[in-house]
Amino acid sequence: MTEQGVLTDREINEALLCGDLRVDPYEPTLIRPAAISLRLGAEAFSLVSVDVVDVADRSSYPELRAKQLDDQGRLRVEPGEVLLAPTLERIGLSERLAGLVDGTSDFARLGITVVLSGQVSPGFGRSRGAILTLEIVNHLQHAVLLRPGIRICNLMLFACTGSSAPYDMLPHNYANDHVVTASRLADRVG
Repeated sequence: MTEQGVLTDREINEALLCGDLRVDPYEPTLIRPAAISLRLGAEAFSLVSVDVVDVADRSSYPELRAKQLDDQGRLRVEPGEVLLAPTLERIGLSERLAGLVDGTSDFARLGITVVLSGQVSPGFGRSRGAILTLEIVNHLQHAVLLRPGIRICNLMLFACTGSSAPYDMLPHNYANDHVVTASRLADRVG
């Protein structure tokens, strides 16, 4: 594996073999030339707010409401709706890897933005692997139907020199998440 820089497909496979990267469930076809594709999990939650949201007041936060799949197993994303949805894969990074999550142009061309605040820090999910909670937004004027299991985003990986404080050692980290959770910003504000 390279000392620093973006991992290519060969280096991603090396990182999997040596244990610097964990992906579960793993499918070899997910490996891209300079990233690994991640798939949409089977559940999603809509963010529903009724009033002004104060980041320092957890009681004002949007409610997470479970979204049900339709009778054909599709997830309906309404216009302007913000969903939180897990990746199907659980990810684990050593302290020598960092990641960047990005949506794909195919979804962007359908009006769907897929985000994870971008960065996945060294040490994320290192011990047991963790889901990544994606924020999915529909910018169209009509609903968009998504199917669980579809490649929804890419995780670009970067080799780094190591972290003296890996993410899973920081307070208020999400490195062991196995379910979608609401914002924890109020834990750090105020």
